Amino acid sequence: MSKSNTQVLILPGETGWEVWSCPSGGTFELQQSTDLHHAGGLEDLPAGDLTMLFPLRSMTTVPMRVMTTEQTMFEDLAELHAERLGLSADPLAGQLHDLFEVVSDDDSTVLLSVWLKPPTEGEIPASSPSAFDLSARVTPLEGNAISIWRELGRWVFAIHQSGKLLYAQATPCDSEHPDGILARELKLALMQLSMQGLEPKPSHIVVWSGSESAQAPTPAQDLSGIEDIFDLRVETNPRPQPILPTPASKLLPEDVRAARRESQKRQRIQLGLSAVALAYVALVGWVLFGLWQDRGEVIKLESRASMAGPEAEAYMLHMARWRELSDAIDIDHSPVEILSRVHTCIPKKAGVRLTSADISPYDVILKGEAPSSEAANQFKLNLRKRSNLSRYNWELPDSTPGKRGREFRYLGSVPAPSQTP
Repeated sequence: MSKSNTQVLILPGETGWEVWSCPSGGTFELQQSTDLHHAGGLEDLPAGDLTMLFPLRSMTTVPMRVMTTEQTMFEDLAELHAERLGLSADPLAGQLHDLFEVVSDDDSTVLLSVWLKPPTEGEIPASSPSAFDLSARVTPLEGNAISIWRELGRWVFAIHQSGKLLYAQATPCDSEHPDGILARELKLALMQLSMQGLEPKPSHIVVWSGSESAQAPTPAQDLSGIEDIFDLRVETNPRPQPILPTPASKLLPEDVRAARRESQKRQRIQLGLSAVALAYVALVGWVLFGLWQDRGEVIKLESRASMAGPEAEAYMLHMARWRELSDAIDIDHSPVEILSRVHTCIPKKAGVRLTSADISPYDVILKGEAPSSEAANQFKLNLRKRSNLSRYNWELPDSTPGKRGREFRYLGSVPAPSQTP
């Protein structure tokens, strides 16, 4: 087969990267299964149009509802929403953001915004892919459902609405079977979607237990960790053969990486030539200085040496832009993680509930109701004692009378660096 009519996929499998190929008019077949955790180690890839599917651990998915159906406004609204959450992309790292339409009605649209972390050295194969996408889009589900599978040794899940991907997330669960950690992450995700006014209402949960193309049968999964928490039908099926997603993703970091490598190569050549030239001029100037005591040559050399200053400034600017991404990749700044920590502070069976939670990397505003001031005070005490919320300075005023007992509004903020002890 020629490269023009064969599709090749590299995607994250259960324990390592997999290689799939599809001749023109056919279906994808597994060609290679590895234990590699970095796609850069893949070699001898089949000839064809190569598409790389990024694992869920390398990206952040942000579902949102916008009160418009005008497609020209979607990108601007998604970027504004991302800025509010502290997400941003390095403009020098290529197209690391994509946006997908999920469902729409007469006056609103549900969108899925995807933010990819800049790939590091070794994460992209040497045979540069022609297209990129995310792994959760190649195994769609009909209707409203949840799919769970292992990806590079860790469990991940995807929530589908009307057959479209609504949300996807990697979890820290690396056990052999789905357990309580995975169930907790999934429950928090559904809670977060509900607070945003997004109600996927899944009818069932599918656990992919391996690939249909696997040579050896996959052991049956122990689903007790999922079935005990969700009142949904849970079934185990082999992971279906991948399907090229439509519409195609706009993610494209490789062009910029190639341009950066070429730019760095040119810089190294220019710096090498400059160093040779400076060494030559310095030698000539030293000889002339020794022979004729010519102070002018020394001044000329000092002037040329100062020309190297802009290179250092460019490097500092690059590092400053890289540090701007820290909020997007630090788990301590993830709104879902912060909400999970707050949720564990709510006293059990005390009747305390949150009516809203406005969370950013540096501020938390919690509003809610409690049946009594004792329950609200216990919630305040738990917030102060929670070790992984200790970086916030909490303002916890007394609760006030409300329609259903007591109402409260608590504010947590991270102090500025100059105020941090």
